[in-house]
Amino acid sequence: MKALIFAAGKGTRLKPFTDHHPKALALVNEVPLLQRNIKYLQSFGINDFVINVHHFGGQIVEFLKKNDNFGAKIEISDESQELLETGGGLVFARKFLDFDEDFIIMNADILTDLDLNLFIKYHLEKKDFATLAVSDRKSSRKLLFDVKMILKGWLNVETGEQRLAEFNKGFKPLAFSGIHCVNPEIFRKIKRTGKFSIMEEYLDLMRMEKIHGYEHSAQLIDVGRPESVLEAEKIFK
Repeated sequence: MKALIFAAGKGTRLKPFTDHHPKALALVNEVPLLQRNIKYLQSFGINDFVINVHHFGGQIVEFLKKNDNFGAKIEISDESQELLETGGGLVFARKFLDFDEDFIIMNADILTDLDLNLFIKYHLEKKDFATLAVSDRKSSRKLLFDVKMILKGWLNVETGEQRLAEFNKGFKPLAFSGIHCVNPEIFRKIKRTGKFSIMEEYLDLMRMEKIHGYEHSAQLIDVGRPESVLEAEKIFK
């Protein structure tokens, strides 16, 4: 199975580090996030990667070269001309991923000890084109699921704004963990082009398709702010 690591973002919340570096190379206990996630994915037998780059992308390419790609096969999806966000970035990387095999998508700034074997097993059993890892934790935005863990909506906790596939029958709000397991069939379902968020596409597709959530209780930190680096250093040694 391949893994697509989203490492192109500007990381504006992680300033001043990202004024001169890509957020994927931010250090947690002196180890860059990207290195941690490559090693994390390798621990589950994944050794074939696509990494998208934009903001200081050359630093990521040089970092990988310096470390011999950590013994992995790594292809670079170069968005240096335009940052395409998660949806556009996925479509742009299609030539590396549109084969017969499901693949993992992971944000470079997520650190977790989620058991990927269980997550992938769940995804394959459901036979969906996309399964989203989610958990019950604090977040300003939540995804809404029915009792069968099928995606039914989105909620902005702060403003109360909702997007629903149907009337809210007590849907369960859970925070997205930044990890998806996806079947290449997704490339036939995505309608948007250019720069867009994959979540926007999921929220459109949930009206016609079953997109399951996989609820977990694993450790997970979005290392998007300087204070979250300190929090991550307490957990991920």
